[in-house]
Amino acid sequence: MALQINHYPFWKYILILIVITAAFLYAAPNLYGEYSAVQIVGANATVVDNTVLEKASNALLVAGVPFQDVQFQNQALLFRFNSTDSQLKAKEIIQQTLGDNYLVALNLAPATPDWLKSFSAAPMKLGLDLRGGVHFLYQVDVDAVLKQRVEGDLRGIGQALRDEHIRYSGITRKSDNDILLQFRTQDALNDAYNFVRRNYQEFLWEKQTVNNELSLQGTLLPAAMFAARQETLDQAMNTLRNRVNELGVSEAVVQQQGESRVSIDLPGIQDTAEAKNIIGKTATLEFRMVDTEHDASSMARDGTAPVDSRFYSYHDQPVLLKNQIILRGSSIVSAVSGFGDNGMPNVSVRLGGGGESLFSKTTQENIGKPMSVVFVEVKSVPKVENGKQVISYQTERRIISIATIQSPLGNNFQITGLTGQNEARTLALLLRAGALPAPVTLVEERQIGPTLGKQNIHMGVLSVEVGMGIVVVFMALYYGLMGIFADLALAMNLVLIVALLSLLGATLTLPGIAGIVLTVGMAVDANVLIFERIREELRRGMGVQASIHAGYERAFVTILDANITTLIVMLILFSLGSGVVKGLAITVTVGLITSMFTAIMGTRALVNLIYGGRALKRISIGV
Repeated sequence: MALQINHYPFWKYILILIVITAAFLYAAPNLYGEYSAVQIVGANATVVDNTVLEKASNALLVAGVPFQDVQFQNQALLFRFNSTDSQLKAKEIIQQTLGDNYLVALNLAPATPDWLKSFSAAPMKLGLDLRGGVHFLYQVDVDAVLKQRVEGDLRGIGQALRDEHIRYSGITRKSDNDILLQFRTQDALNDAYNFVRRNYQEFLWEKQTVNNELSLQGTLLPAAMFAARQETLDQAMNTLRNRVNELGVSEAVVQQQGESRVSIDLPGIQDTAEAKNIIGKTATLEFRMVDTEHDASSMARDGTAPVDSRFYSYHDQPVLLKNQIILRGSSIVSAVSGFGDNGMPNVSVRLGGGGESLFSKTTQENIGKPMSVVFVEVKSVPKVENGKQVISYQTERRIISIATIQSPLGNNFQITGLTGQNEARTLALLLRAGALPAPVTLVEERQIGPTLGKQNIHMGVLSVEVGMGIVVVFMALYYGLMGIFADLALAMNLVLIVALLSLLGATLTLPGIAGIVLTVGMAVDANVLIFERIREELRRGMGVQASIHAGYERAFVTILDANITTLIVMLILFSLGSGVVKGLAITVTVGLITSMFTAIMGTRALVNLIYGGRALKRISIGV
């Protein structure tokens, strides 16, 4: 009977073999290097096709810049190069050749073989500290927000004075941060002065009398200007951070730089063109009713438009839209891309940010009439004036959908008429992340090296190798053959950790490597507990098979308790910690799970194969 207690059924060995095979399969991409690459993506729904491929390839050939290969990848074109110098030259050449309708970005393409890619196997992502990444520097147009702020206050002050029955003869914006009020009587001037000083304390108010003209000048205080600038930057950073999170980039760094700039560092990103296309896009939506009372074609030929309407182009045809905006993109709180019943891409929208009542009322009153969805994008236009680069902004509006209102629309509806799934996904992402409070301009893009430096990285990796080497030698010398079993399980544990991190898409940082070192010790600790328990049972005079069985069964509870308490701590670190702490928590958590499999089930399988089912008087387990 004792000969049968250390025996695994056949299906358990098959399960272990499947897990081991899968682990090596999904860890293998990390053995291959990466190519320097240049990625081309169409901007504003521009299609990347064979014509683009031919133009870019011919330009590189004429310039004498060799490339290894080129391939289409997720509606993008990817040129791969053998050196960084060729990559940098190629980017400039391709951008000049294709123009502004295409986004050309530096990238790193994994050299994973196609047969591994067919299993969806990909290498681990490395953090800024280990591999570096891409650095974007954006200029935020805070002056535009200040201008809107003063214009809004101008309208608000005028309305407030009318509500208080204080008569003024004029209200104008004197300069960027000044408001000028004009009066006919001294009493009105005094009343207005007392009112605005009490209600608009962000301005410094001063009475003026020039050529018998009574006026009141308000200048926005420096403290208010600074607060408005800082609030704009904070909102911009929050929106940019949301967009980075939507891209699925871990360990990203978004921080303020100077008075009006935001820097973004993206570690190990594989699609810099998409990131550049989405992160800094100042875009929102406007819902407008179509003007069906006038003939757009005939009025377009005459070059005149009704007072309350404006010309747009849709499918190369003129369309008149009402000036009134019945809903803005800021009212949207949720947006998910998908496909409709007709198989065409759409975006499912949920409202909740204000303005729903006007939208619902308008759609209820206009059943059977067409409504348009207008995509609004603010683009930066760099110019050189007097030897200095000046950035101006222009707003572009294009109709992405015109649909007939079939029934009153509530808080949930769908946007259709999109050109493709890529446009639907980008639109949904922008709506979820929110619109930027001010236009932004990409002023710098560059690749950055590992923040820790090669020497520190080398020392970190060396610590893993030395630590594991010492543990392997110690276990083999102290526990004999059983120690070798533990060493094999330890090596398999590392392979499993790498495979799971690759599958999860987690970003590995130096603290993550420290977590792997910690799990190495914990995995060996589990085997030490088991082996010492077996030794104890052998010293008591119990048989070999019974001692092996007792060692694994009775040590299991202790190992489980220790791992559960550690797992609870890691979950707390992950939920409350910063990005660096989260990297440690992820690797330790993954290591705990894999070590339970390798240290217990893996070594038990080896012990059962070698020692199980035999009448033995002793085993190789050290002294």
